[in-house]
Amino acid sequence: MAVSRRVFVATAAVLAATGATRPALAAPAAATGDRHRIPVSPDDTEADLVRKASQVRPTARQIAWQRLERTAFLHFGVNTFTGLEWGTGDEDPDVFQPTGLDTDQWARALRDGGFRLAILTVKHHDGFVLYQSRYTGHSVASSSWRDGRGDVLRSFADSMRWYGIKVGVYVSPADENQYLHGVYANGSARTDHTIPTPVDGDDRTPPRSFTLPATDYGAHMLNQLHEVLTEYGPIDEVWFDGAQGRIPPDKVEKYDWDSWYTLVRSLAPDAVVAVSGPDVRWVGNEGGLAREDEWSVVPVQEKDYGRTDYALAYDAPDMGSRDALVKARPVADHLQWWPAECDVSIRDGWFYHADQQPKSVEQLTDIYFRSVGRNSVLLLNIPPDTDGLLPAADVARLREFRERVDRELPEDLARDARRVTSPGGVTVDLGRERDVDRIRLAEDIRHGQQVESFVVEAWRDGAWTEVTRAGAIGASRILLLGAAVRARRWRVRVTGSRAEARLVEFGLYRSRL
Repeated sequence: MAVSRRVFVATAAVLAATGATRPALAAPAAATGDRHRIPVSPDDTEADLVRKASQVRPTARQIAWQRLERTAFLHFGVNTFTGLEWGTGDEDPDVFQPTGLDTDQWARALRDGGFRLAILTVKHHDGFVLYQSRYTGHSVASSSWRDGRGDVLRSFADSMRWYGIKVGVYVSPADENQYLHGVYANGSARTDHTIPTPVDGDDRTPPRSFTLPATDYGAHMLNQLHEVLTEYGPIDEVWFDGAQGRIPPDKVEKYDWDSWYTLVRSLAPDAVVAVSGPDVRWVGNEGGLAREDEWSVVPVQEKDYGRTDYALAYDAPDMGSRDALVKARPVADHLQWWPAECDVSIRDGWFYHADQQPKSVEQLTDIYFRSVGRNSVLLLNIPPDTDGLLPAADVARLREFRERVDRELPEDLARDARRVTSPGGVTVDLGRERDVDRIRLAEDIRHGQQVESFVVEAWRDGAWTEVTRAGAIGASRILLLGAAVRARRWRVRVTGSRAEARLVEFGLYRSRL
């Protein structure tokens, strides 16, 4: 059974990777991986900044991540049972009792909802971990659930891969439990640590060990990251936030980002490091909403042992336009391919609360168009309940959400149309007049993000007539027309661009609502 399951997982992963209906982009790492960030200086002119921005390219892992479009978050832990959103670190591990845990049910619901990657809160700020860790007693091993032998991460990873869903892990930098034990934020100096650090009864023979600088707590995190990244199969996203915990302001822990990143890159080279990481940034709100013009090339500054940080405010209304590049000039040290991830919970809270209900299909659809439709990836949280199941109402809503998106964007009317590509534009002939009320565009981001403005036109009454216009495109831009427009010939014209614009998609749709 184990062999056949592994074969099925590999086959499912291939099918999931090749089953997308949108154009696929190959991106060898050698072609893009060395240009994802370019240095800038306060002496750069606006023309210098725009030229440099046009030269920034995503890495292969970033392109693969961008293609996911819809990813899932699963907030699950002791907070699920205490009713808190932020735990205290001194919870009795025995409170964790998901007696009906069924991660296959999670995976089926996510698959049916159109999700391609799922991230589990392996450790939240309370420090309670959902696997059998050697480095903390605040874990499932200290619970009577499954006689202390339960492992949510193992079950989660196996289930997701079985259903062709990629696996991501959230490992909170903050740790209230380790603070209580005098490890987190104890003011220790950075010294070299051997990772993994042997413990009593440790029978591991890792093929490679690492010597990395870290504080006491930084080493604790490195050891836990090593466990997660070496014992649970390939990981595709590692999610760090920047929380510090409820500690005195004079005891802030300076995280060992450089060492953490080194370990992740070494053990999970295909994984994007998100939010407090160099590959993916937080969009700046928890409503799942991207900016009207969302840029993947943004000014950044390096802080705190190599952490990629915003040069402008994290919630700045403009993150990457020409004006933004100039505004960030005094503090930015690089322009970086740092695309946006839009996180939001299907319920009001991140953890399960029985008195909350999921968002409506209309709300979720609006979020989809304002995230995926604005050059971002949607990260939707669906919290498991105290039984260890995704609530029935949420499961139904996920299925309804996917069905609604499928009706909003059914078959691409331009898929097999006659197409003429010219510098800065694409013209399509549908063969006959068709009603269109949804338009989808994408740049070939292997060549960067270049489009600053464009117009879509239809041939009507013997002339090209403007239908709509907008700004940035990037990997995905979806435009909703107020009323359907009927025409046979359509074109998109790029009216502003940093360098040669390469459009890989010009899709025309008639919604079926």
